[in-house]
Parts: sequence; structure tokens; C-alpha cells
Amino acid sequence: MECTECHERNYLTSKNRRNNPDRLELKKYCPRERKVTLHRETK
Repeated sequence: MECTECHERNYLTSKNRRNNPDRLELKKYCPRERKVTLHRETK
């Protein structure tokens, strides 16, 4: 998953593509920004 503010890839996630075809968006902690930001799934 990639931070929407600094674009650093911080987290690895797995999901079932059949059940969730859209991109995953979660609020996670970004160590570079030192705060909680929105993280989006990348390819």
C-alpha cells in the first residue's frame, strides 16, 4: 500500500480480488510523515 501524501510504499496486504475488485483504501501510520494518512492499494 502506498501513502497518498508522500507516495512511499509502507505496507504489504493481500485480498480476495473476486470479493473486492476495487482498490483498497485504509488509514494507516506513515513512518516518513510520522502521522496517520490514507494508504491506497498499488498494482
